[in-house]
Amino acid sequence: MKIIGLTGGIGSGKSTVSQFLAELGVVIIDTDKVGHEVFKPDTEAWREVVAAFGRQVLTPQGEIDRDKLGEIVFANPQARDQLNEIMHPRIHAWVKAEIKEYRRQGIKLLVLEVPLLLEASGPSLAEEVDEVWVTVAPEATVLKRLKERGGISEEQILARVRSQLSSEERAERADVIIDTDCSLDELGARVRELWRKLALDT
Repeated sequence: MKIIGLTGGIGSGKSTVSQFLAELGVVIIDTDKVGHEVFKPDTEAWREVVAAFGRQVLTPQGEIDRDKLGEIVFANPQARDQLNEIMHPRIHAWVKAEIKEYRRQGIKLLVLEVPLLLEASGPSLAEEVDEVWVTVAPEATVLKRLKERGGISEEQILARVRSQLSSEERAERADVIIDTDCSLDELGARVRELWRKLALDT
């Protein structure tokens, strides 16, 4: 089984590329969705997050409010490290179990969508992938996209963007660079071409 690690900064178009791949029938493991599962109320990870950051990070329904938690961790590297220590081992274990199951099923190609694939220190899901695909877009485009999503201020957006690796740093470690600063039709065509080459290789 060939595993592609799809990564990119916030607002870089990673999820759009992932969506195009899913429409082509590619199996996707999205670690953001895995994180939602790991963080469900009253799980061990949920209790550790509440102990570390207080009940202020909960919604009225008792779920982790990812926006509130994001405000804290993106403004404070120590808090971000603390959250990663809670999250990463559990997400890694979950993903590895899913990979094992897909391998048992005979799946030939899998895409692992991981926002911080290249940022992690210590054991990383980067060890699981055969190729790294990085989505990139100019900062002005990223800011425009994130403003259109709403929910967080420009100051918060910039804090998140600048807390991550730059596009240039990611590109240095990429096997494939996908520039998403184009129309959806153009991006879809690029993804289909990449998928066609992968299908030939696998």
